Amino acid sequence: MQRRQFLRTLTGAALATTLAAAGCSDDSDEPGSDSGGSQGLERITYLTSFGTFGRDSYAYVAKEKGYFRDAGFDVEIKPGNGSLENVKAVVGGQAQFTPIDLTGGLLAAGGANGQAKVAGFTSVAAIQQRTMAAIMSLDGYGISSPKDLEGKTIADTPGSVVRNLFPTYAKLADVDSSRVSFVNGNAQTLFGTLAQHKVDGIGQFVVGKPTIESIAKKPAVLLPYSDVLQDLYGNVLITSSKYAQDNPDKVKKFSAALLKGLDDAITKPDEAGTILKKYVATANPKSAAAELTLMGPFVRSEAAGVSVGALDNKRVARCIAILQGSGQIPTGLTPEEVISFDLVPNA
Repeated sequence: MQRRQFLRTLTGAALATTLAAAGCSDDSDEPGSDSGGSQGLERITYLTSFGTFGRDSYAYVAKEKGYFRDAGFDVEIKPGNGSLENVKAVVGGQAQFTPIDLTGGLLAAGGANGQAKVAGFTSVAAIQQRTMAAIMSLDGYGISSPKDLEGKTIADTPGSVVRNLFPTYAKLADVDSSRVSFVNGNAQTLFGTLAQHKVDGIGQFVVGKPTIESIAKKPAVLLPYSDVLQDLYGNVLITSSKYAQDNPDKVKKFSAALLKGLDDAITKPDEAGTILKKYVATANPKSAAAELTLMGPFVRSEAAGVSVGALDNKRVARCIAILQGSGQIPTGLTPEEVISFDLVPNA
């Protein structure tokens, strides 16, 4: 009853090979590069959401197939470091575009947990229509339901959306968050830390299931946040507020090119995995394809008529209400402060 009231008031590669892939960046001299024909194109730096896993293959697909070039851009793809660090990079001018988890963006913009509010960025397209955030464990580690998290230790990167959103998830899932310990990890070591049972679980996206199973050689256990937080979006594409204001047509063209690569990647995941391998030598095409297959339903909304990339004002307002209702951000934040709806596809 408490959960209902709350809702009503509110939203294989080997270990070394796989982990190394998270730290490899695109290079303009790699196969498929458009560096030889980039004259007259605007040079853009794009950060992936987190490392160079299969879930981010769509950017390489857009580059390889010339979608960026046709839109007027010469794009350098670099590995991102999660939502908060990616926001800082865009606001600071180190990159022009990057995907971040929308909830992470709302927490940053709203001044979560008393932190200073982060401004200077705006969302211009959705990547996933539902959050992919989850707690990941392995068979035999004693976790099969949210309640099992009590008394356990979870590793995650500082400032990750999984970690920051956990108090809200715990409240709705009837978990005593004070009995769950979080320790710091990073993109390169999280999977290994879990596989070696140094922790009981890690913060991760649900699409990481094939990768951890290929490393640990045992079934993964997932506790998706979307089970109790159904209104939350997943990743969204952001740029700086200034770039969006000064270059609205360019933003729309870049978004369209990236989303075309996204649609291709989830439609033909095997092809996307092969393309990723051309740019990231240590990538595992099969694991990448498996991640994209799992990601497909998160990209294409179950609701009829919702196109890839769309963002809904009322639904974003419900996301904000969830965070405000759980006490993670103060009142006052509006959807328009974090999303440029006039630039969102089919707005």
